[in-house]
Amino acid sequence: MRSIKHSSAGHPVPDFRNVGIMLRTLLGVNAMAAAAALVRGAGFGDWATQFVALSAWVQPLLLLNLLVLAAAAPLLLSWPLALARAGVIGLAALSSLFLADAWRFFGLDGGDVSFMRAALFGGLAAALMLAYFALRARAFSPAIAEARLLALTARIRPHFLFNSLNAVLGLIRSEPRRAETALEELAELFRVLMRDPRELLPLADEIAFCRQYLDLEKLRLGERLRVDWDVRDVPANVAVPPLMLQPLLENAVYHGIEPLAEGGTLQLRFAREDDSLRIELINPCASAPQGSGGHHMAIANIRERLDLFYDLEARLDARQETLPEGGCQFCVRIAIPLRRRQP
Repeated sequence: MRSIKHSSAGHPVPDFRNVGIMLRTLLGVNAMAAAAALVRGAGFGDWATQFVALSAWVQPLLLLNLLVLAAAAPLLLSWPLALARAGVIGLAALSSLFLADAWRFFGLDGGDVSFMRAALFGGLAAALMLAYFALRARAFSPAIAEARLLALTARIRPHFLFNSLNAVLGLIRSEPRRAETALEELAELFRVLMRDPRELLPLADEIAFCRQYLDLEKLRLGERLRVDWDVRDVPANVAVPPLMLQPLLENAVYHGIEPLAEGGTLQLRFAREDDSLRIELINPCASAPQGSGGHHMAIANIRERLDLFYDLEARLDARQETLPEGGCQFCVRIAIPLRRRQP
């Protein structure tokens, strides 16, 4: 099963399939090229010319290496650390040498880059980037990442406990049988809540947990709470972080639907788009600013947990929108990589 311990941010050999790793590599190597152009130039005014000439050689080389490393990422991650690093540096040096030779073959000077200088620059750039990723891996070591994740999850649980117990207490005197049923459901919810927050879970489990929670809220709000589920062609075994949706649903109910006398419909939409899972949660809210005020803690919490699991591959956008016919709604959109749960 995939977990926070498998996050690419904390691995000593970077997973070059990760968008964050690719982006940092592009920025890092181009920064080195800019520094090299500044050193080679006759003055600061000549820097731009030198950088353009050097970039014409660096960019195709960099993109080629990233494509090869992305394809070879599973193999590199299975190799011993020293061998994997040597492979990355060797690839950068050899590809630099061959590209310099190709420039010469077509009668171009490639920015006046010699064979040995090209191989040295490519190997040195790869070594410096690997050193950067190694330092970053220490900063985001599994122990630190897991501690942060546990702390973030611990902030969610007290809110869930307090609000859920309030929902049951409202039924004890008026409808004791329903309150007993609600307590049984609450016990089941707590069993799920106590799962290891470091492990990704099947989407089907997360949806089932959310359905149970919303059923509990319906005991309290009755027909004022309506839920519209839309799950389109999304495999049930897609792996998602635990408690990714429940805090958002809780805030949607308490800060969006409950203050409205007529209640409202909570919309949950799941869709597969290319290699991403798109989730959209929409709830009506009061036009006053307090309609979205309660969302901030949950959104910041979930955004940080998504960053721990997926680095830059996940996105979370939240905004309050004014509707053309009047009124407003609060919309949260999440996009995460489409990964299957592994045994």
